[in-house]
Amino acid sequence: MVGKAGRLGIVLFQLGGPDSLAAIEPFLFNLFCDPDIIKFPFARIGRRPLARLISATRARKVEHHYAAIGGASPIRRLTELQARALQEHLRCIGVNAHCVVAMRYWHPFTAEAIAQLEAAGCGDIVLLPLYPQYSATTTGSSLNEWRRRYHGPARVHCVREFYRNRMYLASMVERIDEALARFPDPAEAELLFSAHSVPLAVIEAGDPYQRQIEETVALVMRQGGWRNRHRLCYQSKVGASRWLQPSLHATLRDLARESVRRVCVVPISFVSDHVETLGEIDHEARAFASANGIKQFEMTQGLNDSPRFIAALAELVVGAAGVTVETREPESLVAVN
Repeated sequence: MVGKAGRLGIVLFQLGGPDSLAAIEPFLFNLFCDPDIIKFPFARIGRRPLARLISATRARKVEHHYAAIGGASPIRRLTELQARALQEHLRCIGVNAHCVVAMRYWHPFTAEAIAQLEAAGCGDIVLLPLYPQYSATTTGSSLNEWRRRYHGPARVHCVREFYRNRMYLASMVERIDEALARFPDPAEAELLFSAHSVPLAVIEAGDPYQRQIEETVALVMRQGGWRNRHRLCYQSKVGASRWLQPSLHATLRDLARESVRRVCVVPISFVSDHVETLGEIDHEARAFASANGIKQFEMTQGLNDSPRFIAALAELVVGAAGVTVETREPESLVAVN
């Protein structure tokens, strides 16, 4: 068991999101200034002007998504909720934990999280990117920012990906079962797994993201044991370059043409409800599906602070830090089959 003198810090990394409509453009500017996102010859000179142009254009295109979900992203609130739940779960099994949140492109930034850890006097730190699958554009970017900012003495451990974790898979199956229960005949619904797209150039450079997404879908389907038809698509493409396909809208159009009338969308690369799920899928894609003749459109709820998901995060943290925990399990873990 980690003692009082060995407080364990945990950093929950996410991309972040604007906390108001006015924050959309500066949030996007930070994103497109990221050297792990924008790479091209002479990028050091041209990245900021290009980011300013893209963010101004993109902000106008996505503002309606944020307006549709209340004018701001819920990602900070939900990630802080996950942090509190994880901290409590770990303390219930004897781990003296202190959880903080580090957003990549909006507050609280990585530097703010580091200041909190230093104030808490953590001797060991676990870096916990909340991206189930690894990509240089998500996990890689968050960890690069950490390396640039952190120069302290603590021992640092890292969770690189967790899409194979049994508790994580169980939490995904639970959410899918909940959504399928809303259909008159659950076996009739087609499962449409939707992942955030990335540029093909990233994949061609050796990024494992696409392979891990495909493996995640296979693992979830196997663990769920459903006989439903299923397929995979990608969403949130930006710019004119080649990105992973097929797109969410193109796939919905194909489903409608195939006379599929009941669709259950599963955001497979996300662990929280935010603009890509609540705005792009549950608002825009839902309207598009209805206009194309799909009669019932359901989306699985984000994992958020699901007890099964929090148990998965605790298991990952304990494994990464190599700490000893009490044998008594908290109620949220006992409930997992």
